[in-house]
Amino acid sequence: MSPRPQPGREFVLTLSCPDQAGLVHAVTTFLVGHYGNIRESQQFEDRTQGRFFMRVHFETSQPAVSLEDLRSGFGPVAEAYRITWQLYDASAPTRTLIMVSKFGHCLNDMLFRQSTGALNIEIPAIVSNHRDLEPLAQNYGIPFHHIPVTPQSKAEAEARLLELVDELGIDLVVLARYMQILSDSLCKQLDGRAINIHHSFLPSFKGARPYVQAHVRGVKLVGATAHYVTPDLDEGPIIEQDVVRVNHSHDPSELVTLGRDVEAQVLARAVEWHSQSRVLVNGNRTVVFR
Repeated sequence: MSPRPQPGREFVLTLSCPDQAGLVHAVTTFLVGHYGNIRESQQFEDRTQGRFFMRVHFETSQPAVSLEDLRSGFGPVAEAYRITWQLYDASAPTRTLIMVSKFGHCLNDMLFRQSTGALNIEIPAIVSNHRDLEPLAQNYGIPFHHIPVTPQSKAEAEARLLELVDELGIDLVVLARYMQILSDSLCKQLDGRAINIHHSFLPSFKGARPYVQAHVRGVKLVGATAHYVTPDLDEGPIIEQDVVRVNHSHDPSELVTLGRDVEAQVLARAVEWHSQSRVLVNGNRTVVFR
């Protein structure tokens, strides 16, 4: 595992803008002017859309240069080149609220990874529409919020969720097999900061008991997709996908086990990359600087 970034000394700048001459020069000139030394730099030119994407991880040699100084200094550069940008302290953990229903494999995996330092996130709260996984949250000492959801209480439940997001200063909401559809309004309010995970078969099977459907059809691949949440159900910009090969000898219960493993791994990678500011949304797609 790479050493943790130094607090107040290492930063990450991400940006996107119309592609044009002089962009890289403008960014590097800004960094030099603020005593910046580049540790990692990646860029991508989407020629079909005429847009430029960049992620720069840099450190400053002058402790007096603060995050506020850097943000203030980059403002004029961003304005001159019509840049959409974000600049963070690279060491700051992403404050993450996890939502879950009754399936605990993704939640358990993320809690373990966070506890061992594999994910640079803080988890101030776990929200569920059931109480099944409350003991797991208690084992990790994380507050568990039971927010039941019925057709009559859905609006109230979503309002309570947004209250928690605001009260706890949440940066990211993770739907770790949360089996409720979020309203269009909530999806828009969490735009770009909510990640969902779901099974992804070839061909795809929707509705109840997807692994049984897959077994009946004799699939050769099962997999998972992690994507940003949008009002279009399961159609948000994809962050990560993976598959595992299966064959005629696997029964439905074995497909479930394999599917849960790949779901947990795919979700963990998506959360990791998001927390490291490696994912930039490009319309219906993403640019992932791995």
